[in-house]
Amino acid sequence: MELDLTDIKLLKLLQEDATMSTKEISLKLHKSIAAVHERIKKLKKSGYIKKTVAILDRQKIGIGLISFSQVFLKAHTFEVLNEFEEEVSKFPEVMECYQMAGSYDFMLRIATKDMDTYHQFLRNKLAVLPHVNTVQTYFVLSETKSETAYHF
Repeated sequence: MELDLTDIKLLKLLQEDATMSTKEISLKLHKSIAAVHERIKKLKKSGYIKKTVAILDRQKIGIGLISFSQVFLKAHTFEVLNEFEEEVSKFPEVMECYQMAGSYDFMLRIATKDMDTYHQFLRNKLAVLPHVNTVQTYFVLSETKSETAYHF
């Protein structure tokens, strides 16, 4: 599916505020409500819109510590990489997991209540996974920018 200019404008609007009604969007795009509804349905079906979520204030829900962990594995076979990805995906503390090119294998963004909670996560979950060799973690001191919208 090729995106036209209306699709792009629609996606940008939804990235900024997914709670906007179809009527509000139709007014901004100068399209009928039915046309906007069909476009949204088409964009979801074709995978451009993966899901609609609420972005929470992490401090208000007790998530006080964000960290980034570089994970080095002992082996790099297809099976080892897949097993690590499957296991780490089960941990609710892991917000993002990326396989990396370079000096380490994976980068994880981890969200926990505090340093003690992170320490328990590291010792009891992450470090005990098979094939984990080393974990090097960096702790966020302050957050200058956090975006969820892609600009295209």
